[in-house]
Amino acid sequence: MNELVQRLSQGSHPITVGGPKPSLEDFQKRIQDIGYIFIKFTATRGGTDLGMQVDKERTDLRQAHFEEARGIVHVEGVLTLNYIKVRCVADINLSSLNGTGYLVV
Repeated sequence: MNELVQRLSQGSHPITVGGPKPSLEDFQKRIQDIGYIFIKFTATRGGTDLGMQVDKERTDLRQAHFEEARGIVHVEGVLTLNYIKVRCVADINLSSLNGTGYLVV
């Protein structure tokens, strides 16, 4: 298995909302309307910015208060990293747009 995929699938890792213009408004629009988000694993060399299709059935917005910029979003999605299909699982704090995440092979 690829070393990066293996490392990110062992334990939780620090993440932040990634993409071209990370903001609370963009993150909300991407989750709710577009269905495609970017998550950046920050503890890799240079950071690993991943784009993924949001799995709306496994994503939980019940604790998210976008209008108040508070709460936690649990988001999951699938992608291919280094030719390996993975599921990304992330919990993101809306006040900082940071959180923790991991991959499931």
